[in-house]
Amino acid sequence: MQSSQLDYLPILMQMLLAVGFVVAIIIISGKLGPKRSSKIKDTNFECGIESIGNARIPFSVKFFVVAILFVLFDIEVVFLYPWAVNFKELGLEGMIKMVVFMALLLIGFFYIIKKKALDWE
Repeated sequence: MQSSQLDYLPILMQMLLAVGFVVAIIIISGKLGPKRSSKIKDTNFECGIESIGNARIPFSVKFFVVAILFVLFDIEVVFLYPWAVNFKELGLEGMIKMVVFMALLLIGFFYIIKKKALDWE
C-alpha cells in the first residue's frame, strides 16, 4: 500500500485546529475575564493554613539522588516488560542479554549502597 504526504494532511489539520483552539481560548479568557486583585486575593493559601516563611527552602542533594535512582530503576521495568512478553521468541540469546543488563543494574545498585547514597542521615 502506497502512502504519500497528503495522507497525513488531515492529521496535521486536526492538530493545528486543536492547538489553535487551545491558544484562542486562553487568550480570550485572559482578555474577557475579571481582573480584580486585592491584598487578600494575592496572598498564598494552601489547605486552610496560612503560609509561614519562605517557600524557597533548599532541599538536600540526597533527595534528588533518590529521585533520579527511582527513575532509573523505574525505566528498568519498562525494559523488563517487553522482554518478559517475548521471552520464548528471544530464546537463549535474549536471556543472556537480559542477564547482562540485570548484572549491570545490580552492580550500579551495589555501588550506590556502598557510597551510602540512600542514607538520609
